[in-house]
Amino acid sequence: MRTCTRTPLRTLVGLVAGATLALALAPQAAALPAAPHPAPYTGKTPASYTAETPAPAAAAADPAYKILVFSRTAGFRHSSIDDGITALRDLGAANNFTVDATEDAQRFTVDNLAPYKAVVFLSTTGDVLDGAQQTAFEHYIRSGGGYVGIHAAADTEYDWAFYGGLAGALFHSHPAVQSAKVKVEDRAHDATAHLGTDWQRTDEWYNYRTNPRTSARVLASLDESSYSGGNMAGDHPIAWCKDYQGGRAFYTGGGHTDESYAEPGFRRHLLGGIRWAAGMTEADCRPETGYSSLFDGSSTTGWRQAGPGGFTLADGTLTSQGGLGMLWYAGREFSGDYSVKLDWRMAGDDNSGVFLGFPASDDPWSAVNNGYEIQIDATDSPDRTTGSVYGYRSSDIAARDVALNPPGEWNTYELRVTGERLEVFLNGRKINDFTNTDPVRSLRQGHIGIQNHGDGDDVSFRNIRVEQRGGQQPEPRTGEVKGVGGKCLDIDNSQSADGTKVQLWTCNGTAAQRWTVSADATVKALGKCLDVSGGGSADGTKVQLWTCNGTGAQKWEPQAGGTVRNPQSGKCLDASGGVWNDGTAVHLWTCHTGPNQKWTLP
Repeated sequence: MRTCTRTPLRTLVGLVAGATLALALAPQAAALPAAPHPAPYTGKTPASYTAETPAPAAAAADPAYKILVFSRTAGFRHSSIDDGITALRDLGAANNFTVDATEDAQRFTVDNLAPYKAVVFLSTTGDVLDGAQQTAFEHYIRSGGGYVGIHAAADTEYDWAFYGGLAGALFHSHPAVQSAKVKVEDRAHDATAHLGTDWQRTDEWYNYRTNPRTSARVLASLDESSYSGGNMAGDHPIAWCKDYQGGRAFYTGGGHTDESYAEPGFRRHLLGGIRWAAGMTEADCRPETGYSSLFDGSSTTGWRQAGPGGFTLADGTLTSQGGLGMLWYAGREFSGDYSVKLDWRMAGDDNSGVFLGFPASDDPWSAVNNGYEIQIDATDSPDRTTGSVYGYRSSDIAARDVALNPPGEWNTYELRVTGERLEVFLNGRKINDFTNTDPVRSLRQGHIGIQNHGDGDDVSFRNIRVEQRGGQQPEPRTGEVKGVGGKCLDIDNSQSADGTKVQLWTCNGTAAQRWTVSADATVKALGKCLDVSGGGSADGTKVQLWTCNGTGAQKWEPQAGGTVRNPQSGKCLDASGGVWNDGTAVHLWTCHTGPNQKWTLP
């Protein structure tokens, strides 16, 4: 049970007797009926969500604390500073923190800064602190203090290396004020959990001198195609967080306009940044690169239902209902070293778990008997509580209590597999370290699943992603891909333009027939990827050559029997028609056992 001053977890009336599981999936808010051998889910859901999304009932108030808002300017002065201070005072009055606002740099002494949980740099510009004041602020951060940078905080202290690292990136230029689409990358952090996957708003959109992605967790980024003047080559972070030299740092590029501070969504964004920087909520703010999405909220293709119960799907979120069963990712079996990340939230005293290392099966008990469950329920016995490897090893309860957000708030797991070792991270903090010694089970080979425990257990999941990290990860293999009649998979006329036809042709040893099958599940030739046109799933959808982009339209998994399946669509690579001559096009088709779907890979 969490030992903080916010909402305690309810006492569990009776201990759970065994590892039970359940998951089914339903489009939007209706559950599919249970089936003994269900087919892959193919329901359509919105590709993106633009509305700000309602949060569940709020937890008890944070303990009272103080923040310092610093808005001194030695360069351009934003007219919105006064509106920003007013908005922050309003947020404080409603959320149990006190705001002291100042432009007096003399306030920056060790003793003066000590009472504040966070210091907000509100559109500061230029050199605003002298050497002694900088030293005092560095001491404050290294002692566990919080920093919140708003907008022109990135246009501040260019010659102070510590500050540049704290802010994460510094100002380069900006276009005119205009509307742009903000892509919300992290919907677990308190600053962005209230938002949809897309956030359309008007502001002055900064370009930065460097990209903070390698040193910070990017929470939101700009779609540079949605406005004019972006110059960061399509990867344009606009809000991020990071742990920095003992303290916490949050930055948002929004807040140029006076109107920003009247927007409920932007105000809630600022509140979440302040709460996290002040230590009132937890989040994984480690840098994150190299992960591929298994469930991004817009598609559940590749997942299968095992057992009764269900999930509703709305706002990019899977929420459990009923039970018992399991939803597992059938599109790929993971081997070697890999890392799984996902976001989860309990509504109250609820139960669920994440399973690793089990074989493909539509029997949910296969995961119990052959895999491992990482538990979510926080009120069970030590070997069955949040972060525990169910029935095998308790989490570090003290570390868990520090890291765990209470019911109603989002948490993030990283489940890192290295050989037979499993490390569990909760909101970026390591809380368990377990090594499998059971010869019947293996963490380094198997599938991933999430659990629906039963009626009354209300647990939600978002943003399930995985990184293959080496170990037994297979090396890329290059050579011919042979199909029906011994003919080779071929690129029409050796052209490399996007959309070029892929076909069967007599094997001839040219580069147009030399394919590389990689561990990331791509199949490449002539520097481009085998691609399902438009990410479609209908029988007959064209399979073509296209610039590699990491989407599910370019993932191909060999199956037993020689078929090659696209997990996103659930369909197979197929030589069209019933007579297969030179020039026969390949396309997507429902998987069957015919010879035109049998392929020999390098």
